[in-house]
Amino acid sequence: MGRLAAHPSTRMGYLAWQVVHVMGTRLERVLRSLNLTAAQHNALQHVVWTPGISAAEIARRTGFTPQSMGAAVNALVDRGLLARREHPSSRRTVQLTITDSGTKLAERARGVVERLDEEALAVLAPGERAVVHTLLLRMLAELNPDALPTKDLRGTG
Repeated sequence: MGRLAAHPSTRMGYLAWQVVHVMGTRLERVLRSLNLTAAQHNALQHVVWTPGISAAEIARRTGFTPQSMGAAVNALVDRGLLARREHPSSRRTVQLTITDSGTKLAERARGVVERLDEEALAVLAPGERAVVHTLLLRMLAELNPDALPTKDLRGTG
């Protein structure tokens, strides 16, 4: 395996990037069928999970730039899928809430994404899936703890 192990295409980072690239391309294709971008999908899901969250916080959690997330949120507000409201204690912070139409679209999108995940994971046995999931959580907790919704998942107890 000496020569093969040295080849760049077998390196862990490259393999991870390839998986992310393929999954991202597939995700964009299925979301396009729902008239959503990846940033818009992330915004919808984060508002479902955390009502009142700000666009800036969604950007921190997802790794999208604040500008990209702002544009995504603006488009969702314009379509009547999200609504803005002033934060009760901070006039500078705008909270996001989801509308009934937004909730329905978020549910449809979540179902489509879950099927996409299932297709990608079909090659793994249940035990392998659990191991990959645990390792990805651990890596993400180190690389971007804001991406994880709870302290338990962040590894900080």
